[in-house]
Amino acid sequence: MIVRSFKDIEGTDRHIKSKSGTWESKRIVLAKERVGFSVHETILYAGTTTDMWYANHIEAVVCTRGEAELTDRETGQSYTITPGTMYLLNGHERHTLRVKEDFHCICVFNPPVTGREDHDENGVYPLLTEPEEV
Repeated sequence: MIVRSFKDIEGTDRHIKSKSGTWESKRIVLAKERVGFSVHETILYAGTTTDMWYANHIEAVVCTRGEAELTDRETGQSYTITPGTMYLLNGHERHTLRVKEDFHCICVFNPPVTGREDHDENGVYPLLTEPEEV
């Protein structure tokens, strides 16, 4: 059993700040826990725009605070995401998040992330893995 809080991981190697400066993420469950998914609390900052494409992952996002406009870049359809709204990127959709008010969310990734990922020039997280235990 693992018990930890987001507060416990502030300032540790599980507290990631993006190179772009548009978001930060506290990764409370990672690949090294070997449970098949990872869980993060992420904040995207007001006034920022982030292009993403999880080519290697499925992501579910639940907004807990703030507001953003989510645009599916493949269809052009846009959605307003507010507290209590979930979106699921089950088709590896290329998408853009335009943040109107600091956007707080809980994210679940499959396969799980290691905690070392950041978006590349295409908005993709690389598929990193943890070494097998011996």
